[in-house]
Amino acid sequence: MLAAIATAALHGIDAYRVDLEVDLSRQGMPAFSMVGLAEGAVRESKERVFSALKNSGFRLPPSRITVNLAPADVRKAGSGYDLPLAVGLLAGAGVLDAARVAGWFLAGELSLAGELKPVPGALPLATLARAEGARGIVVPRANAAEAAVVEGVAVYGLDTLAEAVRFLAGEQQAEPECGDLAALWAAREVFPLDFAEVKGQEHAKRAIEIAAAGGHNLLFIGPPGSGKTMLASRIPSVLPPLCFEEALEVTKVYSVAGLLDGEALKVARPFRSPHHTISDAGLIGGGAYPRPGEVSLAHRGVLFLDELPEFKKSVLEVLRQPLEAGRVTISRAAVALTYPADIMLVAAMNPCPCGHYGDARHQCICRAEDVLRYRGRVSGPLMDRIDLHVEVPAVPYADLRQTSGGVDSATMRARIAAAREIQAARYAGAPTMTNAGLSGALLEEHCALGGAEHDFLRRAVEALGLSARAYVRILRIARTIADLEGAPAIAAAHLAEAVNCRTLDRRM
Repeated sequence: MLAAIATAALHGIDAYRVDLEVDLSRQGMPAFSMVGLAEGAVRESKERVFSALKNSGFRLPPSRITVNLAPADVRKAGSGYDLPLAVGLLAGAGVLDAARVAGWFLAGELSLAGELKPVPGALPLATLARAEGARGIVVPRANAAEAAVVEGVAVYGLDTLAEAVRFLAGEQQAEPECGDLAALWAAREVFPLDFAEVKGQEHAKRAIEIAAAGGHNLLFIGPPGSGKTMLASRIPSVLPPLCFEEALEVTKVYSVAGLLDGEALKVARPFRSPHHTISDAGLIGGGAYPRPGEVSLAHRGVLFLDELPEFKKSVLEVLRQPLEAGRVTISRAAVALTYPADIMLVAAMNPCPCGHYGDARHQCICRAEDVLRYRGRVSGPLMDRIDLHVEVPAVPYADLRQTSGGVDSATMRARIAAAREIQAARYAGAPTMTNAGLSGALLEEHCALGGAEHDFLRRAVEALGLSARAYVRILRIARTIADLEGAPAIAAAHLAEAVNCRTLDRRM
């Protein structure tokens, strides 16, 4: 008897339909074969599924079993095919009515006892099921809240294979999962860290405000203990909140990576801070079957690289293309996947190996060639892609004794939100929503300069030997500074501050 069960496979952060076809024949010797480019975990599902069926009280007649995963020319991986396979076997054996399971999407891993365990990708599965007009989806209970974020499709979270069979047979009722989006959105406004806790460093806070307002990349340069990490860790508290579509994108990335940890929806902008020993595959993504890396896990949020020169140069160089394109394409012999990587890069480094070059209070013990070699670990092309280079000197004792930390996150967040609203209105219908993405005709239109401003910028570019990429970034930063002030046009003062943000590291 033939039965077909609908499930899904992941391609990047999206899912595509897979029809799991099961044929049970009484002719020939009992055997089991699976076709359709099944990877290791899928092939091993036979042992898990047969044990789960036995321990759940189901018996299959001796049969020649053939399982096909269609489309057969696309590789299938993961343990999410356990539940569809078990239900398909029962439908093929006549225990379940094949007509009753038609139109349902199933996914879940089975334990040997028949318990349903969570699997990655429940959110993309629910999105696919809605697009396919499915009757509903059945997933492990741990995946139900995540899948229920997608409106327009009924999501049923169950605990065991026996429950799933009784539910599909109509012998047991279950209530669809309901997501409480209002409660989730309320969590967006809770920030454990605040810029009011940072004493001094007002110029660094100003740079953060500019970077967050325009979506620019940012580099802190300063001695150990000057507060670089403290400043970076508070950047999420001033970023605009995620909209629902952005939250779905971020949640999809974490879902396919298996990192949701029970969260239904990622409502806060990610902040990822990998250790400098990370590999290029860990940062960009990869593996035999590619998975998202840190740059994709930071999508729509902040990727913070502390001690930037300590990262392997090969690791840093792979960042260059994602910083420009906002996405990562990973190609392997059998598959090519694209993951989103629209990030705000924030990095921190010391000015020299000992950390005290240019510090009036400490003597630097590094030789000139050591300083050059240390800075040379970060290539010029990568430095060009970081919009703001900001000096963070040691905090004076007088600032440490302040009773107030100066500007707080709420004040900065309000100013940043106002600047983002200006940009959203200006770039409505354009391929970018922030000044950091300006290029080509959009750059010429919205960063037009008057005669005096052109003359000022020309002298700055020639005197400092800035590249064409640095010139473009100065215009983008100046446009953001003008937006923070509510100015319709870029003035010389905006250009001067933008140039200063690009050249601090050159003076050290």
